[in-house]
Amino acid sequence: MEVKKGLLYTKDHEWVQELSDTIVRIGITDFAQDQLGDVVYVELPEKGMEVSKGEPFTVVESVKAASDVFSPVSGTITDVNEQLEDSPELLNELPYSEGWIIEVEIDEFSLLKLMSAEEYENYLKEV
Repeated sequence: MEVKKGLLYTKDHEWVQELSDTIVRIGITDFAQDQLGDVVYVELPEKGMEVSKGEPFTVVESVKAASDVFSPVSGTITDVNEQLEDSPELLNELPYSEGWIIEVEIDEFSLLKLMSAEEYENYLKEV
């Protein structure tokens, strides 16, 4: 499983990339996509939608199951990866780049409780 350095991670297997002081990009990890299997559909949320830390913001459907994706931060969705509508397999093929799901303007700097790449790698050994 690839764990990309420079990102932050959750125990629910989402990753967070800081784009600026107030904007983050969110996706699912390589571990998550591997557990899901072939992704066939992503229910994309709307721009402008409020998300709350720890609450689901979308559903990813695979050949195995449908799974909620939880927001690692609270804030407002500023961008949605519309490529996923026609190419949901990007979550499997490029989970850390082309497979991002949303960008969020965070309400407060709450990234301190997320895991570093090294901490996430150690967490995966326990799963």
